[in-house]
Amino acid sequence: MPGRPLIGVSTYLETGARWGVWELDAALLPAGYPRLVQRAGGLAAMLPPDAPEQAAATVARLDGLVIAGGPDVEPVRYGAERDPRTGPPARERDAWELALIEAALAARLPLLGICRGMQLLNVALGGTLVQHLEGHAEVVGVFGRHPVKPVPGTLYAGIAPEETSVPTYHHQSVDRLGVGLIPSAHATDGTVEAVELPSAEGWVLGVQWHPEMGEDTRVMRALVEASLAATP
Repeated sequence: MPGRPLIGVSTYLETGARWGVWELDAALLPAGYPRLVQRAGGLAAMLPPDAPEQAAATVARLDGLVIAGGPDVEPVRYGAERDPRTGPPARERDAWELALIEAALAARLPLLGICRGMQLLNVALGGTLVQHLEGHAEVVGVFGRHPVKPVPGTLYAGIAPEETSVPTYHHQSVDRLGVGLIPSAHATDGTVEAVELPSAEGWVLGVQWHPEMGEDTRVMRALVEASLAATP
């Protein structure tokens, strides 16, 4: 029996986080991410922001990579001016996660982008973002749900062939697709809800929703299975 693959998950880096008697800078990751990796059959490893030049060495030790959700990507990364509704930048995280994505693509490491992670994948490949979108984060701090419909014949459609209700919380979305990316699911309003690279480029998928906030493990299980298949 093969061992459980090691799945790296990028993290927040927050100042003044509080727990118990402590208030310190902290690398944070909502527990839903490692729990989902574990439920899907993988081992979870947190990847807090590091020097971008360490990305290739980090990726070399992993079997799969998840770029987690989080703050808005800084618009300068895709050649845009900041909209007043765009959140404050997380420059250290942007630099680190872009480097991780580039290293994973170069190494053909199975890669899953979740929410911000999907948007950053698009930016890494030269795409742009819609900086504000109504109706996909209706209550501040509360995840909503809406249906997404797969595009037939795509990697995502092979994972979840039916229309599915997914947990969602975002106010930005893909605008111009990055080089090589194709849409693989849409919301009812036409918003691109999943993107992927053709299979010849390796296993690369981005989803706009938050599978770690639901019970459906299929997307993460597909990453774990791809990571097992890619392990020598």
